[in-house]
Amino acid sequence: MNASPVSATTAGFAVAGCTGLAVFGPLVGLSPAWIALLIGSGLLGLTVDASQLEGMGGHLLAEALPGGRSRLRRVARHEAGHWLVAQQEELAVRRVLVGTRACLKAGLRCNGATEFDLPEQVRLPLEDLRRWSRVLQAGMVAEALLEGEARGGADDRALLGRIWGLSGQDVATAQREQRRARREVEQLLKKRLDELDGVAERLLEGLEPEPA
Repeated sequence: MNASPVSATTAGFAVAGCTGLAVFGPLVGLSPAWIALLIGSGLLGLTVDASQLEGMGGHLLAEALPGGRSRLRRVARHEAGHWLVAQQEELAVRRVLVGTRACLKAGLRCNGATEFDLPEQVRLPLEDLRRWSRVLQAGMVAEALLEGEARGGADDRALLGRIWGLSGQDVATAQREQRRARREVEQLLKKRLDELDGVAERLLEGLEPEPA
């Protein structure tokens, strides 16, 4: 299995840290031996992150540190939105994962995922496109409602764009329908905030969500 490349952000922090140690270490009394040891440890950690942790070591560390629980709760709320709306739309969910560790064990390079059986046909009927528009935007809507803003969802937007792009519908229709779907999801989840948060808490504890 080929290791994923180190992310530009992780590599950037490593280079900045090494440079800082080399320049400022002697000024604060660190010996060259200690500087070399610290730089070597940092580079070793970067290598392990790339080869063993798919470049996600920083995320694992952030989730383990104080405040990591709130980071995971945001992810859980995002995935709970997908799950809850998928239940409403009667779309089967294969599994829901919360946290970088769980995702890496499943072979995924992310910090949260809700997996569906994707449509077998390329060109979906308009009503199916609307259903997918609601389900795929539900994570972002849940985050926005419970956290104030949505930070995740890039993959959701990309998948939704591909589904609509292959549908044969024109751009104006796709944009209009996606805006409509988002409004519908917002109305639904606003009425079910307690249920949404309950599903998120179960996911945060590593439990399966319970169908209503």
